[in-house]
Parts: sequence; C-alpha cells; structure tokens
Amino acid sequence: MTDFKKEFWKRLSNVKSGLMDVDGRLFPMTPNLTPEDDGAIWFITSKGTDAADAAEAGKTIRFALSDNSAGLHGYVNGKVSTSPNQEKLEEIWSVVASAWFEDGKYDPDLVLVKFEPQDGEIWLSTESGAVFLFETIKANLTHHEPDVGQRATLDFKKAA
Repeated sequence: MTDFKKEFWKRLSNVKSGLMDVDGRLFPMTPNLTPEDDGAIWFITSKGTDAADAAEAGKTIRFALSDNSAGLHGYVNGKVSTSPNQEKLEEIWSVVASAWFEDGKYDPDLVLVKFEPQDGEIWLSTESGAVFLFETIKANLTHHEPDVGQRATLDFKKAA
C-alpha cells in the first residue's frame, strides 16, 4: 500500500515551481525542502509581496502544483509565517535565489516564508513515459481506463 504522505514529500523534492494562492491571487513560487524533512515547505520572497504579506498575517494559503516529470499534481492548504531562521536560509539558498536579491542572503528585503501543510489532495502519476504509453494503448484495446496513477487526500495533522 502506498504511503501517500511519504510519496508526496519524495516527489515534491523534484518540483521546481508551483502556484501560491493567497486570497484567490495566484503567483509562481519555488518550493524548498530541507534534508531533515521538518514537515514544512520553505519559500524565499521579498518584502511587500503577497507571499510576504500573507506570512506576516499568518494566513492560510493554498500551494498548487503540477509537475509531469515528478509525477505529482494537486494542492496543499496550510498556514504561512515568516521565519528569521538564518540556518534554514543557508540550507535552501540557491543560485536561482541569489539572482533576485542584490545583497544575497543578507538582503534587507528578503523574507523567509515557512509553509506548514494541513491538508491537500494529490494525484500521483506514472513517472515513466513508456508505462503511460503502454497503459494508454492497453486502455484503447480493452476499453478500460488506463492505470496511470493514484489519487489521495492528505491530512498532515495526523501521524502517517
């Protein structure tokens, strides 16, 4: 049986971007995970952005993702907050992030956002193009739906 939460975290580590939804306004953000898997998704943004404002207010937001190469599609809801955690910033800092901040990790406009998922819904699709092709051909021949993935509702507040 698939451990959907574990599979979610594993596949999310390969996702390069998603859409953060704050009060119905969607904008692209890069999710960052850390090796110790603290159950949070981290984002780097600037002061005055919708993401930073939502985090300052402790809002509940939605993060939507659709990544064929990771075989992960869906959304997670949860609370965002700002974090002064310089060690965490060191862990997730990247060349991509440095392109946005003139003073790098010490830029005064930089805001580290911690997203703590509460619940969500995901679809895990096959990560293999060959399997997808085989299932599609088989479905056309047998007149049954192709078996190309699984759907799950996630509750991050419960233990796995």
